Amino acid sequence: MLTTRHGVRPLGAPDLAAFLALTSRDPVVNVFVEHRARTTNLEPRWLGGEMWGRFDGGDLVAACHVGANLVPVEATADDARAFAERALTRSRSVSTIVGQHESVEVFWNTVAEQWDRPRELRWRQPHLEIDHPPLVEGHPDVRRTTRADLDLLYPACVAMYTEEVGVSPEVGGGAELYRARVQQLISRGWSFARFEGDRLVFKAEVACSSPHAAQIQGVFVPPDRRGEGIAASGMAAVVELVRREIAPHVSLYVNEWNLPARRAYEKVGFRETTRFSTVMF
Repeated sequence: MLTTRHGVRPLGAPDLAAFLALTSRDPVVNVFVEHRARTTNLEPRWLGGEMWGRFDGGDLVAACHVGANLVPVEATADDARAFAERALTRSRSVSTIVGQHESVEVFWNTVAEQWDRPRELRWRQPHLEIDHPPLVEGHPDVRRTTRADLDLLYPACVAMYTEEVGVSPEVGGGAELYRARVQQLISRGWSFARFEGDRLVFKAEVACSSPHAAQIQGVFVPPDRRGEGIAASGMAAVVELVRREIAPHVSLYVNEWNLPARRAYEKVGFRETTRFSTVMF
């Protein structure tokens, strides 16, 4: 741990208040790291990694979540470069770099020559937010899922993940772990779906939440049912449920090239607030 008042060091439980003050600068964009901090108290054994902080004159000015996901937090170009230089002192352990475009770009440009070639680079993904009632009517059949839905829900989760990431979550023996994650989301009340008889036609989940915001992930409509407006009405229903029962702001980020999804979110009332980037290994 650094003994100087300037520089980068791992954060711990005594830093939680300062860290939450940092994330409060933009609690919607920072919902993932705030969720991680609140649920782990910044204890490395619960984080499954570390949260680095950068200090100036003893004040926390930026941070970086370093687990499976590496996420710069309120990082300027200088901050991102400092975090990248620290990351280069050890072998790469992260599977994804994700966050606001500017800081991710600087981080990646600093480590690119020494880290493995990424599987995919996704630059300038629109980050979208909504903090008001949806502009279209939510479908009345969208509801929270239960364990009884698992046999219909799980294949849709695998299909969504494979389409989005480019590799199945079950590869390498990951089926049990991924199934447990789906069950965890169900038990938290963070999994939503619409069914027609014995078929799932829409699903979405809350990935993380704080008192200020909730981030949506895993939006999926079966390919043969796309173009019917299912995503817009489904997301409108999810926004209503989440804003009423979980958090007042709802956010997500989407691939720039996914124009049908972007149109659906725009119909619901989401607005773009910044751009994210993702580097996947």
